[in-house]
Amino acid sequence: MEIGSKQVKELRDKTGAPMMDCKRALQDAKGDMVKALDYLREQGIAKASKKSGRTTSEGLIYSYIHPGEKLGVLLEINCETDFVARTDDFRALSKDIAMQVAASNPLFLIRENVPVEMLNKEKDIYKAQVLKEGKPEKLMEKIIQGKLEKFYQEVCLMEQPFIKDEDKTVKQRIDETIAKLGENITIKRFVRFRLGE
Repeated sequence: MEIGSKQVKELRDKTGAPMMDCKRALQDAKGDMVKALDYLREQGIAKASKKSGRTTSEGLIYSYIHPGEKLGVLLEINCETDFVARTDDFRALSKDIAMQVAASNPLFLIRENVPVEMLNKEKDIYKAQVLKEGKPEKLMEKIIQGKLEKFYQEVCLMEQPFIKDEDKTVKQRIDETIAKLGENITIKRFVRFRLGE
């Protein structure tokens, strides 16, 4: 099937992927823009996972002050080179992550950072809830695990639904930028300030 340059350009504008990758995706998808987009996203996530072990020693400290000036976020976000740290895409990602922290108030970056005492306390609460609801004993562990997954999505930044597109997580939003920029990107730390707290 012949793919026109207009289609390739449209897909490139949507994804930021290289021209040849866009053309190949459209050819594989027989001109179907939605399938080509999905293909490129899948490829981008695969590329991002390959880059995840690379050292990130550049980046920036990004500050976000919410309108009304009663809420602010400081975020350290790292990449591999100073060149990428100065790109519009990297700054857009930094802003998105800082706004996520402001809106969703995560307590931890990843689930491995959640203290064991806090996890045990949550499990005890969930166990009491399950017993009170009269659920069968054999389902208890499964129900508790499901509730724990929801807990992680609330308190861990990387697992939260992304505020601008709840069909993806914050980690997926970062992975898309990794695929686009070709460098590993990590969140080092963040702090959220609310006036009076």
